[in-house]
Amino acid sequence: MEVAGLRGFDIVEPSSLEEAFGLLGTGDPAVRPMGGGTALMLMMKSELFKPTRLVSLRKLGEPFHGLGESADGKWVRIGALNTFSMLDHSPLMKSHFPIISRTMNTLANLRVRNVASVGGNLAHGDPHLDLPPVWMALDGEVRIVGPSGERVSAVADLYKGYYETTLEEGELITELRVPVKPDWKSSYTKVTTRAAHDWPAIGLAISVQLSGRQIQDLRIVLSAALDKPTRLTAAETVLRGRDIGEALLREAADAATEEVELETDNRGSQEYKTHLLRIYVTRALQDLVSEAAPK
Repeated sequence: MEVAGLRGFDIVEPSSLEEAFGLLGTGDPAVRPMGGGTALMLMMKSELFKPTRLVSLRKLGEPFHGLGESADGKWVRIGALNTFSMLDHSPLMKSHFPIISRTMNTLANLRVRNVASVGGNLAHGDPHLDLPPVWMALDGEVRIVGPSGERVSAVADLYKGYYETTLEEGELITELRVPVKPDWKSSYTKVTTRAAHDWPAIGLAISVQLSGRQIQDLRIVLSAALDKPTRLTAAETVLRGRDIGEALLREAADAATEEVELETDNRGSQEYKTHLLRIYVTRALQDLVSEAAPK
């Protein structure tokens, strides 16, 4: 195949997992699996990645497709080849995880959302992406298959560093599973100095279990300003089991900024991003408490 500005490469579409493993198991880093291909195409156009072969997964059957609730209602299964638009338009997702539709409002454009896949987005390893920290805050886990068998990983354990994941050669994400927690509230804050759809200076996903103004349990995940999405466990420890108030929020903001060393880049200095983190940890928690308060 020839794409304007790119050298030739092959696109193959296996119809079975065994065929896919055979095509991917070459040891050649220029051979990659492809879901929607949106992120790969950007890397190819900028010449960060020069493929010899792309292995499209779109003809693979279950469990790469489908979206549904478990029989006991305790979790939702999302096939890896579901597009962002499928999630955005799903009544099931809107019911259990309204944070996903809210996140979609500033996540790329409609054309990208119509093509980009859930599994590809998770496997890409770019720390600036919006959905991985959200899935982490929701305690999502992925099912992974490879030539050696099958395993399950928490999304929180999927990332090692900048564009680095724990996926081994030939391994593929087949599905994402997200627990249903009706008594939890979640939010995602994307702070960008440019257009709303641009990469964030920081991304902040928070999910909390509240009893009045007391935080029973929570997850705080920071992205974009680090080399991978990262749980802010020190801030969580400060907040867990305590009533939200101004003094506690200051203490949590201190803990959040002290436990990570943020990176300077073209979206802001370390000092600027630290200031943003302090502001938005406080603001997001206040908003979640207000949202959960009896009307």
